[in-house]
Amino acid sequence: MDIFTLAFWIITLILFLISIKKDKKKTIDSMKMSRNMMKNMMGEIIGILFLIGLILSFIPPETIKNYMGGNHIFISTFISALVGSITLIPAFVAFPLVGSLVDKGASIMPAAAFLTTLTMVGIVTFSLEKREFGLKFALTRNTLSFIFAVLISLVMGVII
Repeated sequence: MDIFTLAFWIITLILFLISIKKDKKKTIDSMKMSRNMMKNMMGEIIGILFLIGLILSFIPPETIKNYMGGNHIFISTFISALVGSITLIPAFVAFPLVGSLVDKGASIMPAAAFLTTLTMVGIVTFSLEKREFGLKFALTRNTLSFIFAVLISLVMGVII
């Protein structure tokens, strides 16, 4: 266990003890609610993780390495950002998926571009967003999100 994980466990335990001391009934009720929410989501989580494993078993590591880890890093970053923009995957599935892609040979920049656009840009949900918030807002938010997602991936490529 690394130092950050240990620190998060310690902080969580301290805050949990403070919460119990402040209002034991509310804390226990919250724990029961979160347990029930987790029970309801468990089937979906297992199904999505199974789907990720199935997809990764059909895509050879060489293909992932060629498209997301080859010599044309900026082109693969841009293509990964486009694919992430039109894909609709929950964030709790996206993180393990991107980790698996990196393990299979994808470079950090395209993986980060895929992940950030996946969670920030919503081409699939654009019509709903346009209807609820207006065309100008939807276009501005998605355009800025795409630009910042690509910038984030470039910074991640430099940092890592």
